[in-house]
Amino acid sequence: MDTQRAAEIQAVLEGIPLPAKKRELVAYAHQQDPGIARELEGLPDEQFDRLDAVGELLTLAPTRPKENGRLPVPESGKPPGGPDYLTPNPTDTGLVRHSAPRQNPPKQAIQKASKVRKKQKAEQGG
Repeated sequence: MDTQRAAEIQAVLEGIPLPAKKRELVAYAHQQDPGIARELEGLPDEQFDRLDAVGELLTLAPTRPKENGRLPVPESGKPPGGPDYLTPNPTDTGLVRHSAPRQNPPKQAIQKASKVRKKQKAEQGG
């Protein structure tokens, strides 16, 4: 549990007379917020003299996994850039691949992009 959530729980428990045992904390929290009472169930069965001790134990206690949480899945497919992704100094970095479509060769794509940029610049008054 993170420290912010532990502090929120401590704020809810502010009205309980201390020292208090775990079952008293849970009963008091149940009156205030049943969700918090469930989070206090993980505390050890002991008497607490101060709420800071409760907060400290809450941050140390393991949290329950989120219900209906999706499990991580392994990556699929090849890495971006193919085998060069793992090569420290690839030889063909920045080269135009010869696998460009015949109907849109790299030179034509560059010329088209340049025309569009000039048109946009003219429209902006630059």
